[in-house]
Amino acid sequence: MTSTERTDAPRTADERTSLEGWLDFHRATLALKCEGLDDRQLREASAPPSELTLLGLVRHMAEVERGWFRRALAQEDTPPIWYGEEDPDGDFHFTDGDTAEGAFAIWREEIAKAKEAAAGRSLDDVITRPGRGDYNLRWIYLHMIEEYARHNGHADLIRERIDGVIGD
Repeated sequence: MTSTERTDAPRTADERTSLEGWLDFHRATLALKCEGLDDRQLREASAPPSELTLLGLVRHMAEVERGWFRRALAQEDTPPIWYGEEDPDGDFHFTDGDTAEGAFAIWREEIAKAKEAAAGRSLDDVITRPGRGDYNLRWIYLHMIEEYARHNGHADLIRERIDGVIGD
C-alpha cells in the first residue's frame, strides 16, 4: 500500500469544492486507518461474531462508490463487485485469493470513476433510481460524506483494537 496524503477540506470554498474536499478527506482517512497493516490484520474482525473488518470496509466503500456514482449517477450497467443476492454481505466475506492489494486497487479505481462520473455535472442534476426515487448530485455527495464518516468511526475502533494506533 502506498503512503497516503490527506489534505484538510477547504474552509472558505464554494459549495462544490467544499463537498468534493470533504469527500476526498474522508476517502484519505479510510486509507490512513489501513496504512501499515498486513493482509491478516486488515481481515481481523472488530469484535467477533461481527464480520466488520478494515478490508471489508474498503471493499464496501468501493461498492458504495460504484453504486452511487457509476450505477446511479452515470447510469452504467455495471454489476456489484463482491456482493449479490446469494451473499448480500459479500464485501465482508473473503476467499483465500482475495488480497488487500487487489481490494485497494479496485477501491482507487472506483474513486477515479466516481470523479469522472461527477465531473462537468451540476450539483442540481437529478437522477432517478427505479423504486427508490430522485436524487441530485448534491445529495449523493452529502450521502457519501456521511457514509465515509460513519465507517471511518468504525475504522478508528477496529484499528485501535488491532494495534493500538489512534488518531483522526
